[in-house]
Amino acid sequence: MIAHPEAAFEVCTLCDEVGSTEFIIKTVKSSPPGTRWLIGTELNLVNRLAKESEAEGKMIHFMSPIACMCSTTYRIDPAHLAWVLENLVQGHIVNPIKVPAPDLAEARLALERMLAVKV
Repeated sequence: MIAHPEAAFEVCTLCDEVGSTEFIIKTVKSSPPGTRWLIGTELNLVNRLAKESEAEGKMIHFMSPIACMCSTTYRIDPAHLAWVLENLVQGHIVNPIKVPAPDLAEARLALERMLAVKV
């Protein structure tokens, strides 16, 4: 079992691996043929990994019994990305994220840690 760290804490504690989207992709792709994965992350990624790994006999399943599409991730397509970037060039921030003051220091630390990861 492998999950994204945004999954429920209880789910993450039961998984064999927990990591970023990139970590999940690399782990599944580098696993031996015939392996089985139960993945806790966005449904479209799980479906894509299942399709890409089918020829190797890997069995990949979505962890949640109820498929709930991540509406935010699902909207990130080339058209929306271009729209956001065009707005940024014009100095307009669309869909800003506001973090409550008590959480700001921890949120900033989490972002700094993510950005500091070297591939």
